[in-house]
Amino acid sequence: MPLSESTGGGIKKKTEARIELPSLSVLIITANEEHNIRRCLESVKWADEIIIVDAESQDRTVEIARQFTDRVFVRAWQGYTASKNFGIQQASGEWLLWVDADEEITPELAEEIRTVLAAPVVDGFLLPRQAYFLGRWIRHGGWYPGFVLRLIRRNLARFSDKSVHESLLLPKQVKKLNHPILHFTDPSIHHYFTKLNRYTSLAAADLWQQGKRFHFIDLVIRPIHLTLKMYLFKAGFLDGFQGFLLALFSGVYVVVKYAKLWEIQNRPSEKLGQLAENHVTRI
Repeated sequence: MPLSESTGGGIKKKTEARIELPSLSVLIITANEEHNIRRCLESVKWADEIIIVDAESQDRTVEIARQFTDRVFVRAWQGYTASKNFGIQQASGEWLLWVDADEEITPELAEEIRTVLAAPVVDGFLLPRQAYFLGRWIRHGGWYPGFVLRLIRRNLARFSDKSVHESLLLPKQVKKLNHPILHFTDPSIHHYFTKLNRYTSLAAADLWQQGKRFHFIDLVIRPIHLTLKMYLFKAGFLDGFQGFLLALFSGVYVVVKYAKLWEIQNRPSEKLGQLAENHVTRI
């Protein structure tokens, strides 16, 4: 860091010149996250601004969030992409950091973010993400490092139009960071399958609207291939029983997604109507 000299009482002193960092906004989408949100917010309270877009939570999520920021927007749920793009519009920082409510920015990652923002040479940064699944940190199976675009110049930030697993659109110049964002996903099997049911409905609707149609091979070959790839070829077995369950459940996810595509294909008007309703009212 550059030094500057100053005099005081006839004695020369060297003081550190302060580097002015670009402003950073954090974006978090919430819905009934009282069990996660405090940990998440504690980990990003160093940022210049925190934007919360809440889908009318029925628990203490909003109450807890307002202890950290007055930029809390409670609005009817309109889908993941619409909610996040709305949040971007509320942000004022030069840079945007998107964090899910069940994630945590470690002190090491926070310091790395501040360091790269001191002299940014790209338009976005990919963060490694490490998942805590059923009581174990997952380091294999293709889940880790699992780089995700989370830090981006705000004027370039825009989310994809997917109903589920939406992501920031990739700018031309990106760089990978070293320290992971922690993802406290699925504390129980019940939680996993509750989420699976919602996500597979949205994913099947996306496939249908993209013009994809059901083929029996999707129901058999795809899930078997994914399970074997995760557990054997991506060394998921090194993550113990949780690694086995994760590979198996991921295959089940594919089965259910394509089974729902088959259902839409056979009853398109009825099923798409139900899925559209779920898309608007659920998170």
